[in-house]
Amino acid sequence: MDILGSFALLLALVAAGYAFLAGIAGIVTHRPLLTKSASRAGMAVFGLVTLSVAVLEYFFFTDNFSLAYVASHSNRALPAFYKFAALWSGQEGSLLFWSWLLSIYAFWALFLNRQRHPELMPYVGVTLAGVQTFFLLLNNFVASPFHVMASADSAGVFHVARIAEGGGLNPLLQYPEMVIHPPMLYLGYTGFTIPFAFALAALLGRYPGEKWIHITRRWTMIAWAFQSVGILLGAHWAYAVLGWGGYWAWDPVENASLMPWLTGTAFLHSVMMQEKRGMLRVWNVWLVFSTFLLSILGTFLTRSGIVSSVHAFAQSSIGGWFVSFLVIAVLVCVFAYVRNRDYLKSDNQLDSVASRESSFLFNNLVLLAAAFAVLWGTLFPVISEAVQGSKISVGPPFFNRVNVPIALFLLLLTGVGPLLAWRKTSLESLRRNFAWPLGGGIVAGVIAYIAGYREIYAVVCFILGVFVVLTVASEFIRGALVISRHSGLNLFQSIGRLTMRNTRRYGGYVVHIGIVLVFVGIAGSAFNVQKKFDLPPGAQGTIGPYTLYCQNFDTTNGPNYQAERATLEVFQNGKPTMMLFPERRFFPSSGVTETMVAVHSTLAQDLYLVYSGPNPQTNQPVVHAYLNPLVKWIWLGGLVVVLGTLLALIPSRTGSPTPTQPRPAAPDAAVADTGTEASVLEGTH
Repeated sequence: MDILGSFALLLALVAAGYAFLAGIAGIVTHRPLLTKSASRAGMAVFGLVTLSVAVLEYFFFTDNFSLAYVASHSNRALPAFYKFAALWSGQEGSLLFWSWLLSIYAFWALFLNRQRHPELMPYVGVTLAGVQTFFLLLNNFVASPFHVMASADSAGVFHVARIAEGGGLNPLLQYPEMVIHPPMLYLGYTGFTIPFAFALAALLGRYPGEKWIHITRRWTMIAWAFQSVGILLGAHWAYAVLGWGGYWAWDPVENASLMPWLTGTAFLHSVMMQEKRGMLRVWNVWLVFSTFLLSILGTFLTRSGIVSSVHAFAQSSIGGWFVSFLVIAVLVCVFAYVRNRDYLKSDNQLDSVASRESSFLFNNLVLLAAAFAVLWGTLFPVISEAVQGSKISVGPPFFNRVNVPIALFLLLLTGVGPLLAWRKTSLESLRRNFAWPLGGGIVAGVIAYIAGYREIYAVVCFILGVFVVLTVASEFIRGALVISRHSGLNLFQSIGRLTMRNTRRYGGYVVHIGIVLVFVGIAGSAFNVQKKFDLPPGAQGTIGPYTLYCQNFDTTNGPNYQAERATLEVFQNGKPTMMLFPERRFFPSSGVTETMVAVHSTLAQDLYLVYSGPNPQTNQPVVHAYLNPLVKWIWLGGLVVVLGTLLALIPSRTGSPTPTQPRPAAPDAAVADTGTEASVLEGTH
């Protein structure tokens, strides 16, 4: 079976290499049959890599430890749920998983467009094949998961080793979200390859107009949504498993996932300027390039061992391969741009600072500033070691000091953008549109201050959050009132009809609401409280409105671990409320002990408990208690972001406009774009 999996991977490499070379030959010689065969070979990679993945999973589920990778990352006691996830738990398997997801994306991109865009698709196929070839080279010759365990006999002949038991999965990965988090993140990373391929293809093939933008917009949104979910699930995993009371530590691998998300977000905003007014073509092409390159850079940081992280794989020589690929990719991007930069000239210029175009531009600049700050802070230890010979770490204080003001400015722009018109907005329109959302935000800030929230950044975040919510609400209500007036529907029905007439626009507004909820949840971290208690049976400790009474400690056995568990009765304002059971789990196969936190979560705050083991001085059991306000809003915000993205992906329903009397053109473009009867009733995009 191992030979079958290894041979399928080798054939996949051959198919990808043929797709790359034959695709180039087809473009140069203008032979359609050669181009078509290259496309078919690119699609065949999916089937071959799928076979290889199936073989590796067969070894996991049959507890066949003759493969070194399976022996290192599984054992007989490992639940089946985690045997599936063990595929991406190590370097070799995760790279195979990457190749598999990339082959799925490539297959669908090639298959869905096989009869379309004949001038563009050969370049797309070559680009996708080139990326696939790189990863399949790693799968076959650098980090193969099909290396067999072997031992030599007295004659020096090697035989397959028969191992009765494996080493087991890393205990940190034995958590349900780790079955979901890496696939979501990888689907984001690999998904950004599709818009990269189309952007590079459009540039090399000098494809006319904005067609490539229309083709790839949905691909970008899908990849961005997966990346968003992956980041939030990773944050929740850190919160629920690592036991330090937080969800984001500016860890290098966390940063690696955030950087392409930031540039991808910038692209999704600025692409509207290219579609609407033919502007920012150079900017958008380089945003797509940067997002893909940052995805590869993040993979390099995760796998090379160049940075220290609880998430990263062990140090290996694979980093040199990624550096070489990054250099080649950058050179290809620069060559394509220099050779065809005249093709990217803008049709229009910025007419006014007070316009929707300028808000998108500022939004882009802020997002890129954040991405650069994160990149600089992440790579600074590496740079300092190369220059000075000593590694200088950059911790959370640097990232918070730089990125918190940037994030607040970004939140402001999120509310400002919908209130501005294309091209130019008049002073009267600004005053009319901004008055009540800004007033509502200020009132919310005053209430928060009176309630005791005195941290300046948190109060500003609350003000801006309410401002954005009211701005979005006004967009929905203004348009819905127009529909209600002409159709007789009630307000909620009108909002539904309005949304479905322009799902991309209003889905984007829902995403903005989700981002506001995430920001509010993050702002709550300014008011975290933590305490440590020696808590033997019969003792109690107090944190905020909660009193913790320790009833006892006991031991339990899981499928592949033994746990010591605290039984804590929780009283809130003197009344018994719940029982919580923080644990320490010992995994015999790896000899590792990990925590399993207990959390009571409400919209107002989380009571977060960690059993830390015995106090070295007193030998009494220690419970570390945290009171974390508003954390639940982060996870709810993530759910809203996903729902908004799904809404934006639904095709808009364009119905016949309701007959109305002709009206004079609005003198202010802002009114026309934010809810005139004509635009709302006709469902313009």
